[in-house]
Amino acid sequence: PVPGGPGPDNPEVAVEQDSVRLITAAFLARSKDTLVDRMGITIVEASSQRVVGTMPVAGNTQPYGLLHGGASCVLAETLGSLGSALHAGLERFTVGVEISATHHRAASAGLVTGVASMLHGGRTITTYEVVITDEQGRRVCTSRLTCLLSDRVPGTRGRAHGPTRSHNAATAPGGD
Repeated sequence: PVPGGPGPDNPEVAVEQDSVRLITAAFLARSKDTLVDRMGITIVEASSQRVVGTMPVAGNTQPYGLLHGGASCVLAETLGSLGSALHAGLERFTVGVEISATHHRAASAGLVTGVASMLHGGRTITTYEVVITDEQGRRVCTSRLTCLLSDRVPGTRGRAHGPTRSHNAATAPGGD
């Protein structure tokens, strides 16, 4: 191990891991009875650099029985927004401001898996590429999400807020 580098003995790493656990736990707790819950989205892995989640195709289809493109966007925004909240930390909030999606192929059954990878993590903007694949590993959709980060929750007019009042992907699944 490198002195002062990543590892269990480095207090900065421990704080980061605690923050990730707190934000992810808040996201999961506040996802009950929301769109994330209704869509059946499950978070498999989460860090500010990479978030992985799954979603069933069943129940998220358009009239032809194929995965709805909007469902892919919900999965992408959910994963990217959680990554952005993890990047922002407990004292900041994040909202999605732009999403785009290219639908490459249809999915008609099983689970799809989304992997959100950070492309840019700045002080005020984060951007994630989200690749959604079917159970055979074939690319179903590629999405790109940009989130705005801020120190103040909208509507608070400069009042201080703590992690329990912050409006980020942990408290507002889907980013907005």
